[in-house]
Amino acid sequence: MARTTAADDKDFFLPDLCQGQSILFLVIVTELLVFAQVLAGSTLLGFSWAKLGLSSLFTQWVVLFSAAVLCNIRPFLSSMSTLQATTTGYAVIMVLVAAFSVIGELLLGGATDRLAIDWDLVVRNVLIAAIMTGIAFRYFYLQHQLRSKEQAELHSRIQALQSRIRPHFLFNSMNIIASLISIDPDTAEEVVEDLSVLFRASLNDASDHPVALSEELELCRKYLHIESLRLDDRLSVDWDVDVDTSEVRIPMLTLQPLLENAVYHGIQPLPEGGTVSVRIFEADDMLEVVIRNPVGETKHAHEQGNRMAMENIRSRLLAIYGASAVLETDAGDGYFQMRVVYPLLPDEGTGASDMPERRNDMQ
Repeated sequence: MARTTAADDKDFFLPDLCQGQSILFLVIVTELLVFAQVLAGSTLLGFSWAKLGLSSLFTQWVVLFSAAVLCNIRPFLSSMSTLQATTTGYAVIMVLVAAFSVIGELLLGGATDRLAIDWDLVVRNVLIAAIMTGIAFRYFYLQHQLRSKEQAELHSRIQALQSRIRPHFLFNSMNIIASLISIDPDTAEEVVEDLSVLFRASLNDASDHPVALSEELELCRKYLHIESLRLDDRLSVDWDVDVDTSEVRIPMLTLQPLLENAVYHGIQPLPEGGTVSVRIFEADDMLEVVIRNPVGETKHAHEQGNRMAMENIRSRLLAIYGASAVLETDAGDGYFQMRVVYPLLPDEGTGASDMPERRNDMQ
């Protein structure tokens, strides 16, 4: 049996019929069709529960056994073209229906040899199965096409959102590099390396796939290193990370834009600077990220400046996690707070280096 790659399996139109949700769907739909068929062939008062039971037993066995066979040969089918896979799967189901019909006649119909088998009933079962299988395969194919189109649109949408790089950060970074070249070339080289990592992350084609939190925190560290050179001792960050950063996953460039908002709209306008606090913790199988920064009297301008970045991140989270993702903001007396909540995803192996779980006053 040929093995299929992950990409081939993802592009295959036939769903995994071994999953519990698929099995439940097949059982319910099959039972409804059997009930409708038995009801159509009898009067309301003369409805035969015995006939319903026998028809259900036969049809459910055929459907579940066919699903089990298709599930096991799915890797083989996914290596074929769509036409070949459809034809092969179709033929397998027809053979199974014919075999079960003959066995049913032998066991339940009282037939003792092939001449006593009601072949008209067998052919009728095969024709009904052919029609229903054709409808099911067509439904699976159209669903697959729709999902593929949605995934393509989703990827393009996330890439468009991810590609928005703020010009002011680039200009500030270049000015920092220019000022350091003559007095501290080693630090200037570090800034260039940090800036290249940030830009590489922003242009990453896999930006719609969550990465290890440790990797995102490393990007934040590089960003804050650049900003600390510009703001000197006016910027401090208080980290409270109460999760395993190597296991927890997060969409790339989620924290960094939030920290950039906190620095640009919160710390930079304050002559005395301030501290940005970052709390990351788990609650009810959800990851919560709370970022708070001080603001001056112009906090409403701060809120307006945050709007585009907030909508950017909110759109990305909704596109990846759906309605279970939340991004909220809260402005109070002297502070502005951003809260991100989304479902936890297990680590799938990123190879990212671990970050310390708790770091305070990172410059």
